[in-house]
Amino acid sequence: MSLLVTLGIGVLGGVGAVARFLLDGAVADRVSRDFPYGTLAVNLLGAFFLGILVGAALGANAYHLLATGLIGSFTTFSTWAFESHRLGEDGELRLGILNLIVSLVLGLAAVWVGRRLGTTL
Repeated sequence: MSLLVTLGIGVLGGVGAVARFLLDGAVADRVSRDFPYGTLAVNLLGAFFLGILVGAALGANAYHLLATGLIGSFTTFSTWAFESHRLGEDGELRLGILNLIVSLVLGLAAVWVGRRLGTTL
């Protein structure tokens, strides 16, 4: 991998992180804070776009730039795991389990739909 691609991943990583922060905040400002809707929206959108990238069969450099740099920094596994754990600790075990299940099921569906769409591009 070239230095330019590596630097591009870093730049797009910053863009993805800022986009995650803004989208998560925008969603959280509009819905109940009892459930991590912002993180769910970010991760489902990221899964969908990653599916598109995989389906589009990009070259290696473009894939690394977009999938690792942009989408990799946009989505957040650790926050999803932490928020699910926090819900359980706060006595909201059902919501914690719901967050796990909904994120997995809808995330897989988002990748599937995105990949199918990507193959048409």
